[in-house]
Amino acid sequence: QVQVTESGGGLVQAGGSLRLSCAVSGRTSSWSTTAWFRQAPGDDRLFVAAFRWGYTYYSDSVKDRFTISRDGAKDTVYLQMNNLKPEETAVYYCAAGSPILSAIRTDSAYNYWGQGTQVTVSS
Repeated sequence: QVQVTESGGGLVQAGGSLRLSCAVSGRTSSWSTTAWFRQAPGDDRLFVAAFRWGYTYYSDSVKDRFTISRDGAKDTVYLQMNNLKPEETAVYYCAAGSPILSAIRTDSAYNYWGQGTQVTVSS
């Protein structure tokens, strides 16, 4: 069984920074990719960033401001978010799975999900 646990959300002013953490435990052969998605009220869950075999992937809206990284020893993936904007207020979810590369930005391609962590950016 694979468990996904996020932490690090909170309230920050526009232009501020937060770092989210995602700890993934279980059979290491069960997934190749760890990703972050976010969902604002009334909106679909949207891709933010992913880490796969040492490569990183970002949505256009966050590249150059967000950085995804992985600490292999801890099986933890981090999402450093800088220069946050009020419209990025959402619940941020971590997901683990083994999507094909063309589906890396698709939430249905991931098997394991955390409970989500709230990020609120005030203006």
